Amino acid sequence: MALAPNIRLLGSLCKNACKVSSARFSVSSPAAANVSVVTDDKGIATVSMNKAPVNSLNTELIQELTSAIASTATSSKGLVLTSSMPTVFCAGLDITEMYQPDPAKLKVFWSSLQDLWIELYGCKVPTAAAIIGHSPAGGCLLSMCCDYRAMVGPKFTIGLNETQLGIVAPFWFKDTMVNTIGQRQTELALMLGTLFNSQQALSIGMVDQVVDTREECLDAAHKVVSQLAKIPSEARHVSKMLMRQPTLDKLVNNKQEDIEHFSNFIQQPIIQKPMGMYMDALKAKAKKK
Repeated sequence: MALAPNIRLLGSLCKNACKVSSARFSVSSPAAANVSVVTDDKGIATVSMNKAPVNSLNTELIQELTSAIASTATSSKGLVLTSSMPTVFCAGLDITEMYQPDPAKLKVFWSSLQDLWIELYGCKVPTAAAIIGHSPAGGCLLSMCCDYRAMVGPKFTIGLNETQLGIVAPFWFKDTMVNTIGQRQTELALMLGTLFNSQQALSIGMVDQVVDTREECLDAAHKVVSQLAKIPSEARHVSKMLMRQPTLDKLVNNKQEDIEHFSNFIQQPIIQKPMGMYMDALKAKAKKK
């Protein structure tokens, strides 16, 4: 927690175009404002977040991304999640969705985020995150949802830094992190709101590979997704779900309760105050530019 136009045609476009194209990139989503989808001739889709300046996750982007992932999972052999921004993978949740919110819109926002996490964490096709820039909070969550994570080093950071804003990571953020880096590393990181540099993230298993450039990051992600796609799909996905299903079920079976809890929690004055201070700091910083 921190800081789509309809693309259902993607499936049919991919099926037809991939048969005849010899280009590396053969299919693209024709109508995505904040998300683009490009599928290569091997059937591997690159899903890119395009919401300038930092891919902050507001309701619109969250819903577009969920739609893109769901469509791509039925029309491709695998998925690479990345960003078209130069130095940011995803800056996390858009704080304006949570600061002095309209209660009804707040619940739609949180329900949409739940749906995105469920879609990506349990995705039936192989997934990899090509982390080409900073990836705090919700960006870290998206990365950890993927089956593999490649990250550009050395200057970019990743982590669940919610406590730095006076916010608490929800249980399903926490569970995803525990499944990725273990209980003790997660406990300490969540309390401190730690942002790890790429080598630190590699050393604790938050990412699987560190490279020097965007191009190498995308290539590394594509390579692993292609390898995973060669494994018989049912065996691969069932093996994945042996690890992930209990975590998914925990949220799926308690979605409404989680929405109510988040809505009540985030609107408390003690939570709103640090967010307001953060908003003021951002405005002051913008005026200096």
